[in-house]
Amino acid sequence: MESFAASPALRSSAKPDVKPAARPASTPALLLTENPTLLGGPVPLLQNLSAQERDLVLSHGQKRVLNRGQTLFNQGSLHDGIFLITTGRIRVFYMAPSGREITLAYWQAGNFVGGPEIFGGGVHQWSGVATCNASVVHLPGKILRQLVQKMPNLGIGLIEGLTFKGKCYSALAQMLGTRSVTERLAHLLLHLAELYGVKDRDGILISAGFTHADLAHMVGATRQWVTISLKRLQDHGVLVCRKSNILVCNIDQLAAMRGEA
Repeated sequence: MESFAASPALRSSAKPDVKPAARPASTPALLLTENPTLLGGPVPLLQNLSAQERDLVLSHGQKRVLNRGQTLFNQGSLHDGIFLITTGRIRVFYMAPSGREITLAYWQAGNFVGGPEIFGGGVHQWSGVATCNASVVHLPGKILRQLVQKMPNLGIGLIEGLTFKGKCYSALAQMLGTRSVTERLAHLLLHLAELYGVKDRDGILISAGFTHADLAHMVGATRQWVTISLKRLQDHGVLVCRKSNILVCNIDQLAAMRGEA
């Protein structure tokens, strides 16, 4: 772990004279939702900060580098601040006492994880794990509170991020409560095709490399059910499984499955 010592600049009330740099409107996030406004992902936390403010925020954090599969925080562990993702992808999920998992979302660079008690207190309700090599900056609750007091745009970014995450919880509950598992799987495959699809002569290749267990955790099913369902879809010519990749051959039929009662 690489630590950055607190700077006296945190106590300064001087206004930065650097104009905010251009940033993308949103950063992708993979989640199960029927709300099209959520598919683009949340606004990056530091988007509306000036370059000087962004550097100041990052200088007060603790940088961590994670290997694929490494845990960032555990469900039930003490909560303190947030983790800003700078590279890679973090999966946030809940594990039931039975061992069954449900994935909330996959968050990418620009997103933060570790809420909702961003200023510390309580315990984590979810777990976070790196699904590829990743790096994050941990902003402890006490430091984050001080930074927000000096940077209103940082506070706005946190509110917007928490609002987006709240909509994610609602969307997941709605999907689990109103859609069959078959509909959820069809919906997820369409979403993956949109995010990671590459045109192939035989259809659309989902080249992100999600396992059957990954898909199961997204739709609230078992790995075995997903494997059997993909085999059935392959038998009907809807898709072809190619090792860790999926080729969608009939996007219209998959879309029709999503709308079945």
